[in-house]
Amino acid sequence: MEEVFKQWTSYLSSGIEAAAGVIIAIAAIEATWRALAIFFVRPAAPDNAKESVRLRLARWLAVALEFELAADILRTAIAPSWDEIGKLAAIAALRTLLNYFLEREIEQNASRQREGAVRDPARTP
Repeated sequence: MEEVFKQWTSYLSSGIEAAAGVIIAIAAIEATWRALAIFFVRPAAPDNAKESVRLRLARWLAVALEFELAADILRTAIAPSWDEIGKLAAIAALRTLLNYFLEREIEQNASRQREGAVRDPARTP
């Protein structure tokens, strides 16, 4: 029974990791498409349009990081050696830091946009 659980958990973690890969791929394609549109169709686009593309990609990368962390947690659940737990802790810490800074940057951008809208109410967001 334990082997069945380990095998099922292994498949599940691989599926979650694959989902993270799909999210990253789709986000990268979307970001590339939007960036090309900004650079070639509207070359005089304002900086906030370019930043919007980058931050949208960052949001999706943050989602993918959460999926990757979930897959790592599942893998550690089936092989809980101290070495594996240490690796998970390091990976979780790095991904949490990346997520924290991505979220902070997203919030700062949203705050700048709100301040700009307050200063210039006629401006469309």
